Amino acid sequence: MPNARPLPTVRRRRLGEALRRYRREAGMSLDTAAAAMGWIGPKLSRIETANGYIKPNEVAPLLKTYGVQDAETVSALEGLAKDARKKGWWQTYSGVVAPAYADYISLESDAEAIRAYAPLVLPGLLQTAAYARETIAANATRRSPDEIAALAEVRLARQAVLTRPGNPLQLWAVIHEAVLHQRFPARPTVMRDQLRRLLDTAELPNVTLQIMPLASTPHPGGAGSFTLASFPGPMPEVVTLENLIGATYVEGVDEVRVFSDAFERIVAAALPVDDTQALIGELEERSRE
Repeated sequence: MPNARPLPTVRRRRLGEALRRYRREAGMSLDTAAAAMGWIGPKLSRIETANGYIKPNEVAPLLKTYGVQDAETVSALEGLAKDARKKGWWQTYSGVVAPAYADYISLESDAEAIRAYAPLVLPGLLQTAAYARETIAANATRRSPDEIAALAEVRLARQAVLTRPGNPLQLWAVIHEAVLHQRFPARPTVMRDQLRRLLDTAELPNVTLQIMPLASTPHPGGAGSFTLASFPGPMPEVVTLENLIGATYVEGVDEVRVFSDAFERIVAAALPVDDTQALIGELEERSRE
């Protein structure tokens, strides 16, 4: 039985895109670059389109062919090639975690920084268990109770990146104030506990939290939620857009810059950090009345 073609993952797409960019900057065609490596057939094309693997020890020679010998660049791409086949902890939940979601978790795991605008629901990295279960149940209308519970476990497990030793994820989240006024009639304490969680998490030195006030000036966040993931070394940022049926990724440098510029304008329109914490604290106090 022939080997199944590997399904493209976001790690392989990032690696393939980087290698394609360096080849083009070197002015080399696919055939010329493949011949320089002694490769036969469309191997390089498959690598660049994320439909094939490149061995970690093949990365440096290929980059040298392109005239790229910067140690940081080589190390970053070798690491990405090594991790392309690596299974993460989320594979344990493969029965409920869709491939697109698994891609996002791998992005989040690899990232050194996340910037997120959340106008409708709190970012998963900031949610309590109860809030996670309630919001997943509301959106995943075709999931069983057991599947909802498993997805909530996944969401909480993702939060380990905020406290990982040595290099905790840098999180900068802008949340619309309307999200903080959401209520859960069947479980009235959910939002109170969630507000307390926001205050506690905002104390972490690697977390920046801002609220977009109801009375804000117009800003690009009106177009919807998005997440920007940044990575160590030379790897470009990736934008994630989510909807009811999954996630899509924006990976082109020019397209990503649109979202990066938009986030700066969103930050400028949001409440400062101190005012944000004061507002959350006030809402948390009211929730206890």
